[in-house]
Amino acid sequence: MLQEFIVAIELGSSKMTGIAGKKNLDGSLSVLAVVKEDSTSSIRKGVVYNMDKTVQGLQSIVKKLENVLKTKITKVYVGVGGQSIRSVRNVIVKDMQGATIVTQAMINELMDGNRSMSYPEQEILDAITQEYKVDQQYQLDPVGIECTRLEGNFLNILWRKAFYRNINKCFATANLPIAEMHLAPLALADSVLTEAEKRAGSVLVDLGADTTTVSVYYKNILRHLAVIPLGSNNITKDIASLQMEEHEAEAMKLKYGSAFTDNNDIDSTLMLPIDAERSVESRKFVEIVEGRVEEIVENVWFQVPNEYVDKLLGGIVLTGGGSNMKNIERAFRNHTRVEKIRVAKTIIPTVTAQHGELNNPDGTMNTVLGLLAKGELNCAGEEIRTDLFAPDDQKPTVVVNEPSRQQTSGRGIVQTEAEKQKAEEEAARRREEEEARQREEAEEEARHQEELRRQNAPGKKFMRSLRKFIDTIVNGDDE
Repeated sequence: MLQEFIVAIELGSSKMTGIAGKKNLDGSLSVLAVVKEDSTSSIRKGVVYNMDKTVQGLQSIVKKLENVLKTKITKVYVGVGGQSIRSVRNVIVKDMQGATIVTQAMINELMDGNRSMSYPEQEILDAITQEYKVDQQYQLDPVGIECTRLEGNFLNILWRKAFYRNINKCFATANLPIAEMHLAPLALADSVLTEAEKRAGSVLVDLGADTTTVSVYYKNILRHLAVIPLGSNNITKDIASLQMEEHEAEAMKLKYGSAFTDNNDIDSTLMLPIDAERSVESRKFVEIVEGRVEEIVENVWFQVPNEYVDKLLGGIVLTGGGSNMKNIERAFRNHTRVEKIRVAKTIIPTVTAQHGELNNPDGTMNTVLGLLAKGELNCAGEEIRTDLFAPDDQKPTVVVNEPSRQQTSGRGIVQTEAEKQKAEEEAARRREEEEARQREEAEEEARHQEELRRQNAPGKKFMRSLRKFIDTIVNGDDE
């Protein structure tokens, strides 16, 4: 029997993670395999900067997964995130000539107008509808409502074009087809935030190694997305300034680090050992760690738009590796004054696996699990046979259904470069057909007007009048 499974890959700043699993009927996930590759020399702040090493890492991940699964991998789900991803609000207006009932075609026109916006060196990865303003009232679905002015409010998610091209090129070079490319922050939010948190207003903070991603939700809609170029690695580097190697600083951070320490609990005489011969003052260590944590928290809170600061009834949800630091909730509570703070160690769907790190979740696997949960297509290919002499007609053939791309706006699905090119070619074809139709109609109208002009020419009018006069006389004589 042929295997069926989904494969997802997350490109992180410290590691690339590949995961294979199945979605069960009850919505739970069964993880079949997890592999990791170090990415510190190829990915920086969530962005590919060494393409050759990234390609090697991708090929290694796929090879290791195939060895575990004993099955070829035909495609993968991919998450896009990291530095330079940001959200920008945009408004598109359509003025009507008199009171007009809004149609879906008008909505599509607004969405197309928004998608056609140009941002220097930036690619629109996705466009999320915030609401529509129908005359003076806001509506989520304005179709069927009469108005004289229709306004669409959108949140465009942007990324540097160079980064977008690099990630597409890496997968193409690795000969690894992309089933779907997702905005990693949105896939993560869908997996760790409850519907109540999204609806009531919440801030999701993904504390990564090199970056911290902030996603603000209200009334089930993403309202703001930003990536801060600060992460837990910055804390490690600050500790390393106490004249130690980074691996020693990392070990000390994990062992002694605390996001908040009450001043009365600090022992100024205590020395924390670096190794058998060296140590550092406890108070100095605490000040360094807390100083950097406070900077991260301040930058996170700065990203929350003012109009939502008092609407966060769902509170703040922390996840990612940095959320494991001791007293991290206390640090956020002290600065934001938000009492409701939750640390998401794992995703909401139940996950079953034989892997220890998944059975003892720490938030570091949440994004790749969120990507796995988004998968719908079978990523399994042919079984890898150990019998090299098996006849070809006995080898299984797998028919792969390609995903539909008709409507992806607002779902966090990012078009790949090939899909975008195909869509642009299709749009250009439709424009050419529409222009040809309009030219044909214009030419037909011109011929019609010319015919009317000829018929209404003075000579033509005189002849028609003369014929009418003669017909009248003749008909009169006959009577």
